[in-house]
Formats: sequence, structure tokens, C-alpha cells
Amino acid sequence: MIEKPKRHQPFVPETMEMTELTLRAVLIGLVLTMVLGAANAYLGLRAGITIAATYPAAVIGMAALRAFKGSVLEENICRTAGSIGESVAAGAIFTLPAFVIAKAWSSFSGGDAYWKSTALMLVGSIVGVLFVSLVRRVMVEDPELPFPESVAASEIHKAGARGAQAVKFLFYNIVIGAGVYIAGRFRLYAPDHQFGEIGVGALGQSRVRLSAADPSQAAAAGGVTSVAAPDISPSLLGVGFIIGTRLAALQFAGSVFAWGLMVPLLVFFLGPQLAPSYTTGGVTNWDGMAAALWRFIVRPIAVGGMIVGAGYTLFRMRKSLSVGLGRAFAELRSGGPALESLGRTERYMSSKTVLSLIALMFFLMIGLYQYISGNMAAALVAAAVMIVIGFFFATVSGSLVGVIGSSNNPISGLTLSTLIIAALLMVALGFTGPAGVAVVLGVAAVVCVSSAVAGELLQDFKVGYILGGTPRNIQIVELIAVVIASAVMYFPLWLLHEGDLRQGGVGFGGKALPAPQAGLMAMLADGIVGGDMPWPLVVTGMCLGITMIMVQVKSPMLFAVGMYLPFGTTFTIFLGGVVRWVADMVARWRGYNDAQLARVENAGILAASGLIAGEALIGLVWSAMQFLPPGSIPDFHNESYALGVLVLLGMALLLIRMPLTNAGSPDEPAPPQALM
Repeated sequence: MIEKPKRHQPFVPETMEMTELTLRAVLIGLVLTMVLGAANAYLGLRAGITIAATYPAAVIGMAALRAFKGSVLEENICRTAGSIGESVAAGAIFTLPAFVIAKAWSSFSGGDAYWKSTALMLVGSIVGVLFVSLVRRVMVEDPELPFPESVAASEIHKAGARGAQAVKFLFYNIVIGAGVYIAGRFRLYAPDHQFGEIGVGALGQSRVRLSAADPSQAAAAGGVTSVAAPDISPSLLGVGFIIGTRLAALQFAGSVFAWGLMVPLLVFFLGPQLAPSYTTGGVTNWDGMAAALWRFIVRPIAVGGMIVGAGYTLFRMRKSLSVGLGRAFAELRSGGPALESLGRTERYMSSKTVLSLIALMFFLMIGLYQYISGNMAAALVAAAVMIVIGFFFATVSGSLVGVIGSSNNPISGLTLSTLIIAALLMVALGFTGPAGVAVVLGVAAVVCVSSAVAGELLQDFKVGYILGGTPRNIQIVELIAVVIASAVMYFPLWLLHEGDLRQGGVGFGGKALPAPQAGLMAMLADGIVGGDMPWPLVVTGMCLGITMIMVQVKSPMLFAVGMYLPFGTTFTIFLGGVVRWVADMVARWRGYNDAQLARVENAGILAASGLIAGEALIGLVWSAMQFLPPGSIPDFHNESYALGVLVLLGMALLLIRMPLTNAGSPDEPAPPQALM
């Protein structure tokens, strides 16, 4: 006799009455979604990485609602609302700066930029909620999708006592991260340092002899590079700690390859020709030459590597993608069970309602794209591409989250595929110039936001499924949260961009805000549609990416991103990974058991998350301070980088000592692996 599978038993039984969708839970969640979304916007523009907001939102929401004696289902609603802002921010930072970098928008200031940005985020986020609502049931209940982060988040909600201690790690380090960052900005120490030019004189003389150039050009032909020290950055150190030694080292290897090999070789071969353009008063500006070669030659090569890396990521996940799509279409064909036959924990918006809203969003997209491009034919094609590809990638995103979690969801890779398809279609239809670039980026922006939101929402659905929450309530609060997040996410982006401009930077795409994914999107859109793509360099990078795949590099995408980011940025991330390795090594040397190791790891990641959030939040404040009258911002004029190194060492010791001192007794049970 074949046993029937056991029916899922949620943490809160269906028969138990419990408060869930309350005003206080929604309001706290909305505050969290704005704060955590803004923090991720800063981090993504600064380092090209975002961190999952699920765990901080769960911990902080739990602490806030405990004062009101809130229920576990209220905490779930609060976390659901609080975490979605990170997804909207991820979609925004990967695409919106590209409009400025590609010069499809002349400015990122003013009402026009706000409304276009908000409309793209709003349409994308709402469509993402609707798309994943069509496939929620079949994917959430699939036992083959483990949903690791959903299980971890639900365990945090169950372990209320542990949540109180987790708040301590977060808030202490938020204050430390904020203090270290603002001290550097007030020039109490030098937050970065450049060692300057490192030349190879003999090699340079050989180069001159080979080229039959004048011997006086020997110095100009030297293999020179410009080497930077690690930035004194709490957020970058925390990012390295979270991603771990191996991934941090892989990304740093990309920077070493770019600045330690490619730039010196380029200066060696191109130095004699470029030196006159960088020489003033008999002094050659090697830093400027090296930076230009990196930006205009090495970075396009890195773009090629990122393209191959993104494609390879999708290829490796091809089985998960095909299974997820199969489930999605099966659910659409069957229509799903009648709502009246479902219990409280399985009720969600009807397919009819969802499909009607999708149709409405389709017509809104046509109007939006027509406004952006000024061409109805381009708008119709763009909207159709977005609906088809948007649903495809929203489902793909949900499937990937079910396997690897939202933190590792390759949203930029999905968006890159969308952008290339849309760009080639625009070229085939004869749409070129800034309007064509704007439409292509508009499609990419909507798909990027919708994919990010879809993956996060499916993760939230799974947490609700485990805890016993009502899916319809989760959908309602997600729709409210994405509307609010879309309405306010422009402002942190604008603050960061305008603040950097007022400090003499270039805003998006500059040293302070590299925005690597947006730079990639801009280069591809402008290159394909505008016919200005440096294809030989991109193809070279693609060959490099294929080579990395053949030698089994774990993440060619991460290596290429390391080539694209500034050296000081990846150096600090690498040091964070080294700190993580030291902490793990000391914990094992002390003979900690599995339960203690789990507590050490969880405490360390929460501490690192606090450093990241602290710098990110005060970074927004610093950008806002640039609008104050001149002379009103303190400046202590201390250019001591040695003091900055001591600060960096202090943060490193903190990330080692704090987790180790919270290992607990060997007899205590292991905590939930919420942050593995």
C-alpha cells in the first residue's frame, strides 16, 4: 500500500486565530523597506553588491513589535514589507544610473527624471508581484525546492529569544560603521591612499630600443602601473566578511590581473604614443595615463568577461530553469484549485484578478515607453518584449531563489540577457540614437526590478507557508511596500549622484559610485543601438571568460567584476574575506563544536551586516550634507593613512573577537542556521 504524502503542518495551525495584517506591522515594515532599500542602493553603487535584507528586517521588526506584544504572523508581515525595498533598490541601481552614463538622460535631477525613474520601478515591481503570484502555489509547495533562506528566516521568527541578542550585534556595529565612515569624511584620517607609480626602468629601455624611439623616451616606455592601498571602508570590509575568503579572493584576483598585468603591459606598449598627451612641464602624469587605459581598454574587456560569466551562470542552472518554467505553465493551464476549497494558509489572489492587473500594466507600459521614446511602434515592441521576457525571467528568478536563495540570485545576468535581446530588436527595427538606447534601458529596468521583486516575494511566500501566514495578506502588503519603495527610491540615488558631483566627482560611473552593473548596461545599450561598441575589446574579454570556464574558475563573473571595480575597493573586500578566514580558523583551533561554530558564524555575519548598514546609512547623510553652505562641514585636514590603517585593523579585530566571544557553552543547542 502506497502511503499518501503528509499534509504540510504550518507553525501556526490554520485553526488558531492570530493577529496578522495590522497597521503597526505594515508601518514598521515600510520604514524598514525605505531604510534597508536606501542602504542597499548605496552599497550597490559603491561596490556592485547588495546584501539580503530578509534577516535584518526579521530581527529589527521582531524587536520593534515585541514592545507591542506582536504575534509571529505580525512579525512575518513586518519582515515581508521590510525586505522588499532591497529588491526594488537592486533593480534600480543596476539600470537607472545607466540612463545617465549612456547620456540617454541629460540629467538625473528634476521632476522629469523622478517621474520616469519612479514609473519604471513601479511598473517593474508591480508586474513582478503579479507574475510570481501566478506560479506561487506550485513552486512554494514543491518539495524539490529547498528555499534555504526562507527556512532560515522562518527559524528566526520561531526563535524569538535569539532575535533579541541578534539585534545587539546589528545596532552596535551600525554605530561603529557610521562613526568610522563619517570620521574619514571629516578627514580625521585619510580614508584611501595611492602609492603612486611603480615603474620597470630596464624593461622600459628595452621597449624603447625595440621601437627605435629616442632614448629620452625611455621613462615614458616603462611598464608603469598605479597601485592603491585598501580603502578604509566598514561596508567593504563587511561585504568581504559575508561573501567569504574564496569569493573575495576571486574578485580581488580580477583587480590584480587588471592593475598588475594588463595596465603595465598597456603602458609599456602604448606609453611612447600617449606620453605627450599626459606630460605637462616635462612631468608625465602616469596616474592619469594608467587610469585612462584601465577605463577605456581594461573595462570593456571586463564587460566581455561579465557577459560570458552571466551566460555561464544561466547555463549551469538550466535544469532548474526548465523545471521552474514547466511548473509555471502547468499551473496556468490547470488554473489551480478553487479558492473556496483552500484553507486560510493557502488563499491568495485569484488568477483572474492577477491576469486583469497584468493586462492593465501592459497598457501602462506602452504609454511609459511611448513617453520615453516618442515612438509608438518602439513602445509596442518594448512592452511586448517586457511582458514575454518579464514573465519568463520572473519565473526563472523564483525558481533560482528556491534553490540558492535571493542573496545569490543572478539578477544582473537575467537583465543583461534582456538588454541584449531588446537592443538587437531595436536595431533590427531601425531604432537608433538616444531614443533607442532609452527604450532598451527602459525594458531592462522593468525586467530587472520585476525579476528581483519576484524572487523576493516567492521567498516571502515560502516563509508564510512555513509559519502559517495568509498568502493574500502577503500579496497585499507586498503591493503596498513596492509602491512606497518605488516612490522614494529615487531620492537616495539622486542624493548620492548629486552629492558626488558637488565634491568634484562625476556621479554615476565615477570613482566614488562605480555602479559596475549599470555601467555594463549603458555600454551594451549604447554600443549595440548606437553602433559604438568596442567589439574587439569585448570579444577579447569574452575569450578571457571562456578561458576561465575551461580552467574551472568558480565564478568568471566575479573575476570580471573585480577587473571592473577600482583596486582599493576589491582590496578591502579581500581583507574582509581574510578576516573571516582568521575568525573561522581561531574558532576551529579552540575546538568549538558544531553548535558553537554556528553561533560564531551567525554573530559574525550580523556584526558585518551592521558595519555595512552603518556606512550605507551615514553615506546618504553625507551626500545630503553636500548641499549645506560652504565651510559648514567639519574638515580636520588629517591626511594620515597610517591612522586609517589602525582603524581598519580595529574593525578587523572587532569582526574576529565579537563572534568568538559569543560562541556560548558547548552544551547549548545549535541556533538556526539563518545566515549560512
